[in-house]
Amino acid sequence: MTKTIFITGASTGIGKATAKLFAARGWKVIATMRKPEVETELNLLENVTLLPLDVTDRQQIEDTTRKALAVGDIDVVFNNAGYALLGALEAITDEQLVRQMETNFLGVVRVTQAFIPYFRQKKAGLFITTGSSAGLMGFPVSSMYDASKWALEGWSESLSFELSEFGVGIKTIEPGLVATEIGAKSVIASHPAYETLLNKFQALISTDKVSTSEQIAEVVYGAATDGSTTLRYVCGDDAKALYTQRLAVGDEAFREGLRQMLINA
Repeated sequence: MTKTIFITGASTGIGKATAKLFAARGWKVIATMRKPEVETELNLLENVTLLPLDVTDRQQIEDTTRKALAVGDIDVVFNNAGYALLGALEAITDEQLVRQMETNFLGVVRVTQAFIPYFRQKKAGLFITTGSSAGLMGFPVSSMYDASKWALEGWSESLSFELSEFGVGIKTIEPGLVATEIGAKSVIASHPAYETLLNKFQALISTDKVSTSEQIAEVVYGAATDGSTTLRYVCGDDAKALYTQRLAVGDEAFREGLRQMLINA
């Protein structure tokens, strides 16, 4: 039987690559984005349905969930919509920090909440979320982005217990730097007092050791099909190396090592 995946944030990056991969492997794909009318690739694929969704719009979440379930059975919900807000906290406006949490955290929570009754009643289903290595480790000048991703970590782990009561799974993909995402989807808040730190951090992440969206999409496909109850999928050579190092040396030594890297950047 053909399976169906529902994807948020499918207009670019990991979301679009995942939509293409699942469609190529015979899945039906419901690809959502804020402006489906301007999409020029996914709309050409036979087994892809486009629907509008801004994950900060609660009414649209309800409407789009209804429309998606009217298309047919859904097996996987991939919460992928999000962006990076970078910069010192002192430089970030209240509107910016609220939007970061509304998109990266509450958007995921609300989309998940909308689909839980459906999955619970059929006693099957899987939620996959695009987390980040920044949900496992704190990085400089990215406190609100990291906060949104750390929030997803605790939320997912807690939610796994209640969902498992009904045969429903939840998994988080933890990529490091992804080539098409760097800069393109970031909002940077500047402040002269922190300019040197911000520049050094940006230099540190300007590396060729990044994953492609297509590589991360393969991890999403694996998570969707491996039949396991694995909660976290750390992916990308950079994320794996850093997280392994953190676990090996401990939080404080890792933090000091990162500080030294910044000094030398």
